[in-house]
Amino acid sequence: MKRTKKKWLAISAVALLTTALAGCGNSNSNSDSSTSTPSNTNKAENTQTETSKPANSGDVPTLVWWTIGGQTPANFDKAIAAMNDYTAEKIGVKIDIKVASWGDWDTKINTIVNTGEPFDIMFTNNSKYSQQVTMGAFADLTDLVQSESPDLYKLIPQKVWDGTKIGGKIYSVPTYKDSSLTQYWVFDDKYVQKYGIDTAGIKTLKDLDKPFHDMKAGEGKSFYPLSLTQGDGFNGFFNGYDDMTLGLPPIGVKVDDASRKVVSVLEQPDIMEGLKQLHQWYQDGIINPDAPTKTEADKARPFFAAQAFPGAEASWQITEGVEKYDMFQIFGPIYTTSTIQGSLNAISANSKYKKEAVKYLQLVNTDPKLRNMLAFGELGVDYDNVDGEKVIERKSDTWPLAAYTQGTFFDLAVTKGAPVDQWDQVRKLNDQATSSTNLGFALDISKLSTEVANTKAVWDKYRYELLTGASDPEKMVPKIVSELKAAGMDAIMKAAQEQVDTYFK
Repeated sequence: MKRTKKKWLAISAVALLTTALAGCGNSNSNSDSSTSTPSNTNKAENTQTETSKPANSGDVPTLVWWTIGGQTPANFDKAIAAMNDYTAEKIGVKIDIKVASWGDWDTKINTIVNTGEPFDIMFTNNSKYSQQVTMGAFADLTDLVQSESPDLYKLIPQKVWDGTKIGGKIYSVPTYKDSSLTQYWVFDDKYVQKYGIDTAGIKTLKDLDKPFHDMKAGEGKSFYPLSLTQGDGFNGFFNGYDDMTLGLPPIGVKVDDASRKVVSVLEQPDIMEGLKQLHQWYQDGIINPDAPTKTEADKARPFFAAQAFPGAEASWQITEGVEKYDMFQIFGPIYTTSTIQGSLNAISANSKYKKEAVKYLQLVNTDPKLRNMLAFGELGVDYDNVDGEKVIERKSDTWPLAAYTQGTFFDLAVTKGAPVDQWDQVRKLNDQATSSTNLGFALDISKLSTEVANTKAVWDKYRYELLTGASDPEKMVPKIVSELKAAGMDAIMKAAQEQVDTYFK
């Protein structure tokens, strides 16, 4: 099958980077208050018929949905109750949303999967997905999404469905949004003005050195221009390498390498140079000293990096409490299989309500009213409608759920202050996106489960210190690579190269 570096056709649904994405993106990374069904229904709502409800609608099932986000506010239960009143009437299903914090998500989700704790729906991504599928945690949805949620199946382009497949089967519902990756760096404008920072001239990590040192010198010892947290490090640090959906950054293929050579990423010159820069900033007090152990990002950060798109700063200014952010593109847009797998919702293999779960995800992706409730919270408390359900105004910064984890943004409202043509701008980014030379390939780890688990354990042991600059890469990288090799990295790389060569033959 021939795969050449080319632009994809535009993906018609696009994304809004949410309140939580500012937290998600600081290094790597997110309702109607009435209790009755509103009399005004939109076109999407009218496509949901009574026959889509469970047969025994008198006994409404409540689905457990694990996702990622911030601390739940005082009105969280009230907001969820409003959603449940709405969805119980629409499709005879309710939801119990469980939120794992940004800092605890990795550990919590691993524990749930490993112990078999009951759930119905779970947010996952390319860092965990293939391993979770191999473990048998998720249901095969290949037939179910077509038979039980035809509108959902039709909504999401085949290329996006294909990007989620493992062994030719669908194990998750992809979030149909900005499926290409565009990386931005973001400064609080007050520091840009105060220190004369020329953002147009910043292209590399090295270019950040002078602005960071100027800010540090001017703001004082306790001010950290680059505030990082343990779970994320510097967002987008490994963008130049395609991880083949392995979710293990130390193994990858350079996105523009026509030979598609699988390499030890940490040992590549460009990565080592970046790690040295992070370490120097840590030593210079540019990065906060508690970064390797800090689990939650501070608000009003003077600088952060995030995967985003035009208009995202409108939400960040609200959630961060900053008057104005200056956002500029630094990388991309580019497609990889992993960018498609960056936001997925899977259904437990042990769920008693697989059909109901698929129907709920269909409603999330086709009903603007529910979509806005999930993304923004309680109507009248967290947000107000400005133009029907097309434009909303945020009233609070406490709603914890990350909208990028939930469903398509094609029917999601634009936040007041963002460009009214925001979605068209994102379409243009997708139109302009180049492709990783490895696009379409997803590593089959079914025979590598032990090696993958062991190498990920090694990486998890060291990545916090490495990606926050706390450890000296010249000393730490050889140690990490040695332990990765002992854990099975060479076997993974050999199998990956063989699979890549076969796939692109």
